[in-house]
Amino acid sequence: MPFLLSLNLGAATTTGYSDLGVTGIDKKPVAGPVEVRAPGLKGVGGSGLVDDRVCDLRHHGGNDQAVYAYAREDLDTWAVELARPLPCGAFGENLTTSGIDVTGALIGERWQIGADVVLEVAVPRIPCRVFAGWLGERGWVKTFTARAAPGAYLRVIEPGVIRSGDGITVVHRPDHEVTINLVFRALTNESALLPRLLVADALPEEAQERARKRAPIELDDSVRVQPW
Repeated sequence: MPFLLSLNLGAATTTGYSDLGVTGIDKKPVAGPVEVRAPGLKGVGGSGLVDDRVCDLRHHGGNDQAVYAYAREDLDTWAVELARPLPCGAFGENLTTSGIDVTGALIGERWQIGADVVLEVAVPRIPCRVFAGWLGERGWVKTFTARAAPGAYLRVIEPGVIRSGDGITVVHRPDHEVTINLVFRALTNESALLPRLLVADALPEEAQERARKRAPIELDDSVRVQPW
């Protein structure tokens, strides 16, 4: 059965890779319990997890990016490729999952975690220069984008409390084929796919607008870092 392998929270950490000078990407595992609730509109609301810090509210947090999930299986693949350990939380994810296909999750798919919490798959994570700087890998944005296993942002449908070890059950799958992988590829390197996204009603309005206008996201891979 799929389960929540690690529940990760972050505090504000000083960084030179954000124009704000701080980032919340440094997530560390906690045992829990942790309260989950809808944080509010983007630009005002931060994380969907109480005591988790989102520093740049311009680009992160809010209802459509309330919780970030990444699969342990994908972290393990990256650890081999990068020849370095990647502990749970290394990608700034709140939820490190085991046994569930995050990349293949459908937009609008709903997961029940534990007894009460229901989360809805909303949109893929788009890599940025802060992520690249944090990982310390040259050309990381390009490398991460090429793999197209970005993890998923989730919105909170039913609030409650979760803990590491809680089971994850898919309780709803919408009737379309728009996956996290497809949305990510369409928004980045394969803009010809953008019109296919419009059947996914649960896709955030910003992404729907890009699909309507066939306007992909311009990625920033300009950060210069020293490799580990």
